[in-house]
Amino acid sequence: MQEGNNYNDILAQNIRKLRKKNNYSQEYLAELIDRTREHVNRLETGRETIGFPTFIKLAEVFGVSLDELAGFKIL
Repeated sequence: MQEGNNYNDILAQNIRKLRKKNNYSQEYLAELIDRTREHVNRLETGRETIGFPTFIKLAEVFGVSLDELAGFKIL
């Protein structure tokens, strides 16, 4: 796991990184995971804790493992 950050910070960074890598807007990602753009923004800024169903859905959308999304493996 990456050092120096808490879990929410790491997850927020990974969501944003993967969204940008895939050239998805926050609006488009929100549609893919059945959430609002505001929800995606709060996830990316670490202001909201991710629920397990959303966590799984994000991993599926990005084509990464849960470990990678959580920061246990370097993306």
